[in-house]
Amino acid sequence: MPINQALLPEFDHEMANTRKALERVPEDKFAWKPHEKSMTMGRLATHLAELLGFVPTALETESFDFAPPGAPPRQPKTAASRVELLEMFDSNVAAARAAIAAATDPQLMVTWTLLLGGRTMFSMPRIAVLRGMVVNHIIHHRGQLAVYLRLNDVPVPALYGPSADEQA
Repeated sequence: MPINQALLPEFDHEMANTRKALERVPEDKFAWKPHEKSMTMGRLATHLAELLGFVPTALETESFDFAPPGAPPRQPKTAASRVELLEMFDSNVAAARAAIAAATDPQLMVTWTLLLGGRTMFSMPRIAVLRGMVVNHIIHHRGQLAVYLRLNDVPVPALYGPSADEQA
């Protein structure tokens, strides 16, 4: 079985779960954050939607620099509404899924590098970038979002079994 075909069912499952969490982000709480050092709920939710943009980037380039020398650093975005957030997420899921579906095993084994200001943050095979920097990273931040939802009395969706709010 090609690597991309082994990855797609997990990708589909995790993206469906992520969308369930994003659907619950209340627009009136986009500016809320649990701590001074934390991201706002809107920024955290948008980060989840943005992370998928790295799939085509990782599969079509050899590297990405968040702050290329001599150029302005990449600026994170915050969606202005839940509709915008879900549209961004859905668009990025579709593009990421298409890029994974088209990827060959040799392409997935090519080393990709993430840079910051011209300095290497990491280099690893593209398949590891997809699993670690994208899918696992999304799972991590989705967990944070679930805590944000709980702290705001928003029902937490069932992700890997029933949640306290969605008992069987």
